[in-house]
Amino acid sequence: MLRRDFLRRSTRTFAATLLTRSAIARAALLEPDPLPQKFHAQDEVVLGKTGIRTSRLAMGTGTIGFGGSSNQTRLGTSPLTRLLLDGYNDNGLRFFDSADSYGSHPYVAEALKHIPRDKVTVLTKTDTRDAAGVRADLDRYRKELGVDYIDIVLVHCVTEADWTTRYRGVMDVLSEAKQKGIIRAHGVSCHSLPALKAAAASPGSKSISSASTPSAPTWTPTPPP
Repeated sequence: MLRRDFLRRSTRTFAATLLTRSAIARAALLEPDPLPQKFHAQDEVVLGKTGIRTSRLAMGTGTIGFGGSSNQTRLGTSPLTRLLLDGYNDNGLRFFDSADSYGSHPYVAEALKHIPRDKVTVLTKTDTRDAAGVRADLDRYRKELGVDYIDIVLVHCVTEADWTTRYRGVMDVLSEAKQKGIIRAHGVSCHSLPALKAAAASPGSKSISSASTPSAPTWTPTPPP
């Protein structure tokens, strides 16, 4: 056996020995355990403890989304609205993910004109970090979305480990809005592991996201070729 072949095989064996100490690594190296059932994007799921029932997969609107626009909104109203409606009608995706920073509220509003409001879950996110600003955001968002209530509102791009105390005033406003029926659930969109750990440990956050959605992955639609 050539020396380089011996070293290559030895390295692979050593790496495999280290990696197989964790269940996740073993699944990557070996045959993963079969899932107890087959999952589908359109499966109805309950988002944590919110009681909100919606599709397992959400429709995203914010690829490279900041400053009031995203790849999806740059398509224009008709193409993005068509993609949202196609996801709803053809694929059973009843969960629309939006955000103020994406500029996608008007596009979601247009799609909502063509489907029953109570059949779709609408999520949006705020970048505001003060109580008065968030209260104003909720009024503006409902007007932009053309709805009386918003299903889920998240505080966007949270990175601070102490956000549960730093933004207590913001969360109090969202809790009050939930009690008044303005929103159905609230939480945070975490963009750091410390923030996510704090969210998981917080009894006040019923809806948690590691990126942009509470408890379901997001499919971001792209236009057909």
